[in-house]
Amino acid sequence: MAHPKVLAFILAGGKGERLFPLTSFRSKPSVPFGGRYRIVDFVLSNFVNSGIYSIYLLVQYKSQSLIEHVRQYWNFSSIVKDHFVAVVPPQMKMGPEWFQGTADAVLQNINLIKDHKADLVVIFGADHIYRMDISQMIDFHIKNEADVTVAARPVPLDQASAFGVIVADREKRITGFQEKPKEPVSMPDDPKRAFVSMGNYIFRTDVLIEALVKSQKKENDFGAHIIPGLVKKGKVFAYDFTENIIPGTKPYEEKGYWRDVGTIQAYFDAHCDLLGEKPVFDAHNKEWPIHPQGFVGPSTKILGGRIKNSLIAEGSIIKRAKISNSIIQSGVVIEDGVTIDECIIMDGVTINKGCSLRRVIIDKHNVLSDCEQIGFDPDKDRFRSHIDQASGIAIIPRGGRMKQALK
Repeated sequence: MAHPKVLAFILAGGKGERLFPLTSFRSKPSVPFGGRYRIVDFVLSNFVNSGIYSIYLLVQYKSQSLIEHVRQYWNFSSIVKDHFVAVVPPQMKMGPEWFQGTADAVLQNINLIKDHKADLVVIFGADHIYRMDISQMIDFHIKNEADVTVAARPVPLDQASAFGVIVADREKRITGFQEKPKEPVSMPDDPKRAFVSMGNYIFRTDVLIEALVKSQKKENDFGAHIIPGLVKKGKVFAYDFTENIIPGTKPYEEKGYWRDVGTIQAYFDAHCDLLGEKPVFDAHNKEWPIHPQGFVGPSTKILGGRIKNSLIAEGSIIKRAKISNSIIQSGVVIEDGVTIDECIIMDGVTINKGCSLRRVIIDKHNVLSDCEQIGFDPDKDRFRSHIDQASGIAIIPRGGRMKQALK
């Protein structure tokens, strides 16, 4: 199906407070993930793989890390006018406020929509781990002559109360919304599941502009305000994400894999999903790649030890160490006698001799002293790391040299 002209907005301003301390110096979309990516790389890769190249990335909180990442690794050729990933911070053209919500973020940049003269505006979040061929959602939108299409995924009915639930008919036309309801409405053809919004939208450009102008900054959110208002008068449809077909997907992968990595536990669990002989989300897909952060440097050197069920990125040096069920990012040095189990080690970390780590996340550019033990005694760990209350996982914030525990 021939596609109209499409403009994309990616909302990448999330604070990510529940990912503290990984978000102490960066926004949530900029948090490293999976050994060689950042969270934002997943949505950007989805757009590029779908043939959508006109992309504005709206940033806000602690955005410098994200801006630098996009500048270095998402620089399209300047030869083609409409091929770009452009970072847009709050311009404050309508007043002194920062973005007040998802709809307000787009409203403050309504001039970009008008200047681009696109037929459709695609608005996605930047906070999730998934693969999606957005062109299939556009085909669905065009086929139904929709004003708005909302990406939705089915979840078990007993879990739906944690989400915004979409009420739709058998043709997937949306008739209403429920915000975290105690008794969610089931899908019309599946009484055991409910549709929940993924926060990803396709708008007809004229419909979007009219809705944003009418909102007059009083209705700042797409999910809570703009789209429910359009349901009453327009053609708003739900696109079933589980029907999205990604080439190269393995039979053992979870159908419709999508994770909100908004907490330390969810972030940690999503990393575990990458591991194993048959991972539920396999990063090795040449037909739908996640375009990674580039690394300039040597290959990883492994001098000895034992490595089991782990991902090792480029440029690391691993001496006689034991590593299991872990993700090691680039430029990591792991010395003799180190034991690492169920850990996420980020770029540029040095782990000196005799250290033992279990269920630990170490942010970038840390140096651990000889024989440190972390993840075995929460009382001692509190003096040298942040302990996530929900999961018990120890997190060492970015930068600096780890001191010996206080005596």
